[in-house]
Amino acid sequence: MKRLIAPSILAADFNHLHDDIMMVNESDADWIHFDVMDGVFVPNISFGIPVIEHVKKIAEKPLDVHLMIVEPHKYLETFKEAGASTLNVHYEACTHLHRTVHQIKELGMKAAVTLNPHTSVFLLNDIITDVDMVLIMSVNPGYGGQKFIDNSYSRIKDLKELIVKKNSSALIEVDGGVDLNNAGKLYEAGVDVLVAGTTIFDSENPKQTISDLKNSK
Repeated sequence: MKRLIAPSILAADFNHLHDDIMMVNESDADWIHFDVMDGVFVPNISFGIPVIEHVKKIAEKPLDVHLMIVEPHKYLETFKEAGASTLNVHYEACTHLHRTVHQIKELGMKAAVTLNPHTSVFLLNDIITDVDMVLIMSVNPGYGGQKFIDNSYSRIKDLKELIVKKNSSALIEVDGGVDLNNAGKLYEAGVDVLVAGTTIFDSENPKQTISDLKNSK
């Protein structure tokens, strides 16, 4: 099991975004996570291509882009050109998920599938060997700073069992309500990648918080 930390830019200070990215560059973080929201698939609008392009110019960590949008298949190449290393698309938003996953990989990105809290992990049974990662939403997507949904632990364990059963190499990522109180338990359940926003960017020492998340027991 890996222990990767992906600070979520959604919680960064956009008046000082450059400084926050430089902090992440200098930290023990592994990726930079972007939540792209369209106000249709989720009840909020965040940011899009220009912000990702700007961050890409100064980022020293791979960009993990989570598309909370309708019809994500229309924008795969656009996000590749903007700098995405991993592209997350929602199971609930993809009519032809297999095709979309393979288009992402053909563009040279890692392909990830995201599941909302109500979506069964077993729906990935026929595609789990095709994806590089599965993102489990541990809150309802759309807003940062929400409370962690406790049922996420059992869903993560079920997903881990499916990955092992199918001999898949997919990583497990979790996003929503991740903090120092539950990080260790999430690792224990089978998580490889923790996405954290307010926990990191609202802390007095973000770099130390990143290290603490990575080393949580």
